[in-house]
Amino acid sequence: MPAKKPLVRARLAVFLRCLEAALIFGVSFALAAFVVARKPEVEHLLGGLGISRYPLAVLIFAIVASAPFSVTDALAIMNGVIFGPWIGSLVNAVGIVVAAIIGYAVALRTSHLLDIEKTVQRLPNWVRHFKIGSPAFLIVVRIIPGLGGTLATQTAAALRVPLWRQIYTMSAIAIPICTALAIGGDVLSNEIDKRWEQASVFADKHNVHFLHRRHHISSPAPIVTP
Repeated sequence: MPAKKPLVRARLAVFLRCLEAALIFGVSFALAAFVVARKPEVEHLLGGLGISRYPLAVLIFAIVASAPFSVTDALAIMNGVIFGPWIGSLVNAVGIVVAAIIGYAVALRTSHLLDIEKTVQRLPNWVRHFKIGSPAFLIVVRIIPGLGGTLATQTAAALRVPLWRQIYTMSAIAIPICTALAIGGDVLSNEIDKRWEQASVFADKHNVHFLHRRHHISSPAPIVTP
């Protein structure tokens, strides 16, 4: 009976991590959807912050991106919607660099908990062809959804690779993806705004036509005197 307790705890820990990842994923995309739907209100709110809204956005992005099993797709889209495709992409890129530094610093304190050899054996064969800790390995591992980024950062910290290698291997994968998401978010937002304006114009025209027709029907016929 006591031997089963560690197994139960391990399964519970895995379940809680999956639940946490799913929760973060759902909340982040719900937030991005809200920003797309309420773009004018969000822009007005951020406009009151002035120039400080840019470092704030970078900090939020970096904190989320540096967290284990993080999902930054929604934030990347959101920055594109709020700041436009180019400034949004720049905010994402700077956030990625800051996140690489924060994640590396945190992983230096927790990397001793990672059994690298055992973990690498669970990776796909095409990943194990690269030397552990090499730039190619750190780049290829990050392609794996969910676990890849966390594993790459933990491995880099455990092997004490140069910080610069951690930054450029993370940037090589994350920046192009986040740039595409920022541009896509801006395009999606503009398309929604365009459709909404077209629907509003159509509704206004239909309403005016309906009121004019109703007025015409309800007006009394003129009395013709002989």
